[in-house]
Amino acid sequence: MRLLDRLVQGRPRLVLVVLAAIMLACGLFGADTSERVSSAGFGDPGSESALVDSLVREHFGPQTPDVVALYTAPAGRTVDELAASVRTALDGIDPALLQRPVETPWTSLGKSALLRSADGTQALALVYLAGDDDRRIRAYAEIEDSLRVPDVPTRLSGYSALATEINERSAQDLVRAELISLPLVLVILVVVFGGFVAAALPLAVGVLTVLGALGAIRLLTTVTEVSVFAVNIASLLGLGMAIDYGLFLVSRFREERAAGREVAAAISRTYATAGRTVAFSALLLVCAFAGTFVFPQAVLRSLGFGAIAAVALAALLSLTVLPALLALVGHRITPAAELPRTERFWRRVVDAVLRRPGVVALAAVAVLLVLAAPLTGLRLGDIDHRALPADSASRATVEELTERFPAAGSGITVVLRGEHGPPQAAEVASVSEAVAGVAGVRTVVPVGRADDLVVFHAFLTATDRSDAAGEAVEGVRALTPPPGTGLLVGGDTAATLDSVDSIVRTLPWMVLVMVAATLILLAAAFRSIVLPLKAVVLAALSLAATFGVLTWIFCEGNLAWLLGVSTGPIAAGMLVLIVAVVFGLSTDYEVFLLSRMVEAHDGGADTTEAARVGTVRTARVVTAAATLLVLVTGAFALSPLTPMRMLGLGMIIALVLDATLVRMLLVPATVRLLGAANWWSPFPRREREAAAPVAAE
Repeated sequence: MRLLDRLVQGRPRLVLVVLAAIMLACGLFGADTSERVSSAGFGDPGSESALVDSLVREHFGPQTPDVVALYTAPAGRTVDELAASVRTALDGIDPALLQRPVETPWTSLGKSALLRSADGTQALALVYLAGDDDRRIRAYAEIEDSLRVPDVPTRLSGYSALATEINERSAQDLVRAELISLPLVLVILVVVFGGFVAAALPLAVGVLTVLGALGAIRLLTTVTEVSVFAVNIASLLGLGMAIDYGLFLVSRFREERAAGREVAAAISRTYATAGRTVAFSALLLVCAFAGTFVFPQAVLRSLGFGAIAAVALAALLSLTVLPALLALVGHRITPAAELPRTERFWRRVVDAVLRRPGVVALAAVAVLLVLAAPLTGLRLGDIDHRALPADSASRATVEELTERFPAAGSGITVVLRGEHGPPQAAEVASVSEAVAGVAGVRTVVPVGRADDLVVFHAFLTATDRSDAAGEAVEGVRALTPPPGTGLLVGGDTAATLDSVDSIVRTLPWMVLVMVAATLILLAAAFRSIVLPLKAVVLAALSLAATFGVLTWIFCEGNLAWLLGVSTGPIAAGMLVLIVAVVFGLSTDYEVFLLSRMVEAHDGGADTTEAARVGTVRTARVVTAAATLLVLVTGAFALSPLTPMRMLGLGMIIALVLDATLVRMLLVPATVRLLGAANWWSPFPRREREAAAPVAAE
């Protein structure tokens, strides 16, 4: 901190120009990021379903269409009368974009009955695009016009079509969120700081952070698959944390100015106290998101990289650009009032808590446990067509296709492998009959034979990734293959089950990484063993309560009609993301609160007085920071995409619980109850160079 202090105060204009130029360059570099991200990548590449997909693609090509066009004949006509028009339009697709020719009732005679409705009024065209997931998604824009036939009602669905719509809506969410949140954030900052200049500083740092985060995400797309949601998450965290950090730093600067220090001395003091806390806070968040690196899914790792880049940039710019701005315009910022009305309110609250810490702690824990109770009904899934709003044409088309055209769905791909050569005819017939007898299987058709493989495709009566489809996959996997053969099961539903199982198995390792990093960093920061342990326990309670409420809404359907969300499993990837964000933010606010308690204790206060001083001094700022972050993240709760709405609501719930029930009530109560044990450590305590006497508080 001393090094940064000398560097920034010695050359404030140079620091501003250089860093602002770099962030603007990053923003220009990342201008096309939304076109390079992916809606795929949530699958486990080492799973059984991934092996099936690899084997089938290698020997027979893709079995799941990337785009499905549904043509409906005008009243009084049949689709066969439209065959010439449809085929003419489809001939306009560049063959280089296709893995194999487009299948229609008039070109794929073997599937003719599956691609035409029983009444002859509807027909399908199945398009199999060439390339990896990203290339197939981008190719959709190039073929969309060719799939639409003039004067023929056409609806489009399939993997690439759905992914494109999710990408477009996600990009719109980001713009909407920033347009809504930024003006509101500025208004609240003006109210908090009592002036426009002080309010504008954190917001300026937040904008620079978002530009830098976009550049970082764009760079990531050149080396790994990056989720479409990574852009939103990086922008959300970059803006939110930069504003939070700026709020803490500017608030501390105003306090130091109110204590009579000149601008330069106030900045130095801010670096030594709030600056140090910001650095530790950023390290905690980085470690929380580093836990995503243990997952095999590329998209989860990309979310972690994006979040880490955003948090690191928020801390870096807050500790460089913001102090540089303070060095230049700090004399125009009004010092903090001696004891604002809000601090008097919080002093009364904290005094009441410290008089009855046991009652307060028990009541707060009881509330959190009640909120966490629905967590026992948590169901996990993947992002699919249900991520789109109920009025989405693409979503409605998927559901209609499942009902009327089983050939349009992924269903279940079954691979029968011979251990000592190709399976015999009797073995093949036995397995085909057994698969057809599984509940939920509509029909089984052969795909082909190659080397020691025989491949079947089982069409389902339910939508891919639905609960019923999952039960059918489990039923097929439970079958016992003939001796000397092995049975592998794949398809979209199997991939979802495998991905969820992988995440559930790996999640404890992520939690272990987060908890270990938190304990080590907080022990180093506060020279205490008890305070870090307490922080982890409280973060776990906050996390459990948050997911309990999310389960109550999204899985059980309570208030779903009011909030306009789809009921069903929570996307496992979003669960990982919310765990990292909520745990990180919980410990983040804990750091700011405990740092003031430790500072007061090191200045000579006893435990009760340290709890009082720390809570009162941070209550107003933590509440304001949580309110600002609610505005930034809450804008995503307006998203029509269910995963983004869940993230927005989850953040709102977590922040409200954490900034009030946990930080302002439970933390001071538990500190008071633990007494001298809070400060116990096997390591010698250091005298803090910057510690101020309690009287200065």
